[in-house]
Amino acid sequence: MPVITIDGGKMTKEQKAALVKELVSAASKILEIPEQAFTTIIRENDFDNIGSGKTLLSEKHNK
Repeated sequence: MPVITIDGGKMTKEQKAALVKELVSAASKILEIPEQAFTTIIRENDFDNIGSGKTLLSEKHNK
């Protein structure tokens, strides 16, 4: 059972659905594994919980 894990910022339901569809389709083609075998996990992270260098992403996006 291949697992695709995505860590990112907040997403809409539509964005998540599009990501899952496109990533599973591409991975299935490349690996020659049926799409039904894949599990996709999406973890949304608030920008207050992500740092880039010494700065939180929330601070970078507020500038």
